Amino acid sequence: MTLSVREALLTFRRWPALSLLSITTIAFALFVVGMFALVALNLRNTLRSIEERVEIVMYLTRGTPVEVATVAIEDIEGFPEVGSVRYVTEGEALLRANEEMVEFQGIFGELETNPLPASFEIQLLPGFRNTESAQMVSERLRGFAFAEDIRYGQDWVEKLDDLRGVAGLVGLLIGGAFAIASLIIIGTTIRMSVMQRAREISIMRLVGATDGFIRRPFLLEGCLKGALGGVAAVGLNFAAFYAIDRVLFDVAFFTLPQAALIVGFGVGLGLLASATSVGRHLRQV
Repeated sequence: MTLSVREALLTFRRWPALSLLSITTIAFALFVVGMFALVALNLRNTLRSIEERVEIVMYLTRGTPVEVATVAIEDIEGFPEVGSVRYVTEGEALLRANEEMVEFQGIFGELETNPLPASFEIQLLPGFRNTESAQMVSERLRGFAFAEDIRYGQDWVEKLDDLRGVAGLVGLLIGGAFAIASLIIIGTTIRMSVMQRAREISIMRLVGATDGFIRRPFLLEGCLKGALGGVAAVGLNFAAFYAIDRVLFDVAFFTLPQAALIVGFGVGLGLLASATSVGRHLRQV
């Protein structure tokens, strides 16, 4: 293994320009993948913040006793999809409307009676903030005798579901396309290195070297180039993130495990590309 490591490192000294080209090509390929991953990450965070605003509002029949509402809250909080329930009294509803709809303050001030009903504002747990869960909870809420009306913005929640599905599909297609492109680019650069050492490989085969012995330094070289390219790509991604975050708008960056995943992705691609290129060449020798 020590000899294989030394041979892999020796390649960088023998052909520094080719090695630098390989690492640079890998870095820019993974940089594109990383940029898309950043877009997907921030899109997911945006969708999560939107999902947090998904709620079901249950309007109560006027005159519903507070005691009855309190018991109902305990029952509703027992639903597996429900995270929390907030009881909004008739007075709180009027006060909120007065604060939010400033243009109608004069009208609210002239009212002799409060026309707004009390309500339950029901927050769903993560994983249940979708159309199906909202409909199921709404159907159960209609079983309460004092439920006057139930709303959850069906059209809005359905659009959120569609957006979530489209984002996932686009992410899968574009991410897969860039991964394939990266594999081709890395494979090409490794193959150039293999062709540079074609004569050396032929001599090693003549003196009895096994395919595993010949292949090992190239595999280590591919892993090392993939790792260096991955580290460089993360650095470029951070530079792009920093510029966008400072100049345009707030965005999120990778966590340490996510950044390590990109480097690991580079190592994996380098290993796969090296194995493919070397194996193809050995079959021709």
